[in-house]
Amino acid sequence: MPPRPRFAVDEMLGSLARWLRIMGYDTTYEKDRGDNEILRRATEEGRSLLTRDEELARRGRSSSLYITSDELDSQLLQVMQAYSLEADESLARCTKCNGTLALVPKEEVSGDVPTGALEKNHEFFRCASCGKVYWKGSHWDNIRRRLAELDAQRR
Repeated sequence: MPPRPRFAVDEMLGSLARWLRIMGYDTTYEKDRGDNEILRRATEEGRSLLTRDEELARRGRSSSLYITSDELDSQLLQVMQAYSLEADESLARCTKCNGTLALVPKEEVSGDVPTGALEKNHEFFRCASCGKVYWKGSHWDNIRRRLAELDAQRR
């Protein structure tokens, strides 16, 4: 199996970065950095640059993709098509910091999640980098549905 693509996303595409992380893609969010720094880091880390800045995309050459739309679903669809992306929820990453998620015992998160979430869910995941806790609540069904609709559109 070929390695999954890794992305660097500029500050105009924060929502896209979060959704790529949900899909299981290692995605840095390059906020408050100059163009030269963004390009250097993306190159050094072997990341494809996703940007709404046409000039920056041109400077990144073949390792960058100019995102043509301001609308999130169109952005996701464009990236899914360009890189043949498949969502893999088992590889989902922290939407806040891009850290990896690890399954943790329910007891370990009892003070970190709402009581209702603790009562209704059995699996919880903690980010290894920032400590944020995740669970697959009712919102996860909406995420799956949205990604399935986008996947159907691209095929």
